[in-house]
Amino acid sequence: MQLIWLRNDLRINDNTALTATCQRGPTLAVWIASPEQWQAHDEAPCKVDFWLRNLRELRKSLEALNIPLLVRTTRTWQDVPQTVLELCQKHQVEAVHWNDDYGVNEMRRDQATREALQTAGIGVHSYLDQLLFSPGTILTRSGGYFQVFSQFKKVCLERLHVGVPKLADKVTKQKPLKISSDAIPRHIEGFETPPDALRKLWPAGEQEAQTRLQRFADESIDDYHVARDLPARPGTSQISAYLAAGVVSPRQCLHAALSSNRGEFDSGSTGAQTWIGELIWREFYKHILVGYPQVSMHHAFRAHTEKLQWRKAPKELQAWQEGRTGFPLIDAAMRQLLATGWMHNRLRMVVAMFLSKNLLIDWREGERFFMRHLIDGDLAANNGGWQWSASTGTDSVPYFRIFNPVTQSKRFDPEGRFIAHWLPELERLDKKSIHMPVKSAGDFATTNYVKPMVSLDSSRKRALEAFKSLPR
Repeated sequence: MQLIWLRNDLRINDNTALTATCQRGPTLAVWIASPEQWQAHDEAPCKVDFWLRNLRELRKSLEALNIPLLVRTTRTWQDVPQTVLELCQKHQVEAVHWNDDYGVNEMRRDQATREALQTAGIGVHSYLDQLLFSPGTILTRSGGYFQVFSQFKKVCLERLHVGVPKLADKVTKQKPLKISSDAIPRHIEGFETPPDALRKLWPAGEQEAQTRLQRFADESIDDYHVARDLPARPGTSQISAYLAAGVVSPRQCLHAALSSNRGEFDSGSTGAQTWIGELIWREFYKHILVGYPQVSMHHAFRAHTEKLQWRKAPKELQAWQEGRTGFPLIDAAMRQLLATGWMHNRLRMVVAMFLSKNLLIDWREGERFFMRHLIDGDLAANNGGWQWSASTGTDSVPYFRIFNPVTQSKRFDPEGRFIAHWLPELERLDKKSIHMPVKSAGDFATTNYVKPMVSLDSSRKRALEAFKSLPR
């Protein structure tokens, strides 16, 4: 008997470990819930619910292949090795298979499980699946991990020109086993079930993920380099949640982009090239997790920025979290996050820079809040994006570059449609006034909208002084 341990790879097609497991013999699958560990990692309730909904769809697909899906629960990942070992002993499992994870705690969990199984004489096989390239294979000439994205991207594209990673072979139906699948929990204790309105935005299942991917490749990818910056338009792929849960693979995404662009990486459709670049950004941040593990342990990539004097301003932090800053684009973005479990990528940068620069509040507060609300929450991408915006990370924006939320609003939501959708109290304002109603309208009382919580000019100067004072 072979066992596949499913984690962030909730799909049948192009699942490296699943294909390899089934090729070795009769296969049993297991998924492990670890509520206390998830809470420690700030996993969002909507994300946990998304896992469960996708698991229900995956169970149907596995049962069609006669692969039983078992569910186990541990408090934390420290209990996982024993849980997997007992499962193996119960079902006479010869070898366990899984796709690699890359956070510090994930790698420690996997290593402990590997050691426990091997000590018991059970085989262990792990596979590259979340990424196009294994961490440690894309290195600088001196043998280190890249810290600059453009250099990392150049090497990745050179490798892809040599050969595009192939999709895993299709899994074939096996003979029935005398083992029944377990029921998938309707919810996990400690994680509230999100509202139906949010859940309907993110239907579960591989078919939904493939439909979104194909629709994007067929209809939107050519315009992606422009439309991705406009929050009022559906210009992005809307598959990030499916990528984070492994309902779709990065290889499938790459193949779809190449298919739409006649197999080209650096010519043809500018939109397709830009989107492939975003896949490589995702790759870059996961490699950073392995090469510089401190970033997944609540530390800044740039050590000297740990001495920055962040402000303790709980009321301002709460106003930012609730979308009550007095800056329409910031507030609309935060309300989008709270209502949908997702935020437009351009706006993630704008709100992150506002918190870490204009409010001078520790970026870790924002990173944590995002993880607790994002349905597509991903440690590497979320940490990388926050540290980029806060100028504490690898290849980050220079500290003196601070997005002006009003300027960003006028540039990327010129008609104010995104703002009007999420801030109904401003929907009657014209497209000029809506970006900064207090300054534009002159009469604050007519807008029924909060006053700006900070001066952009003085808060910018405060941030510049704080960063300039850092010892190097």
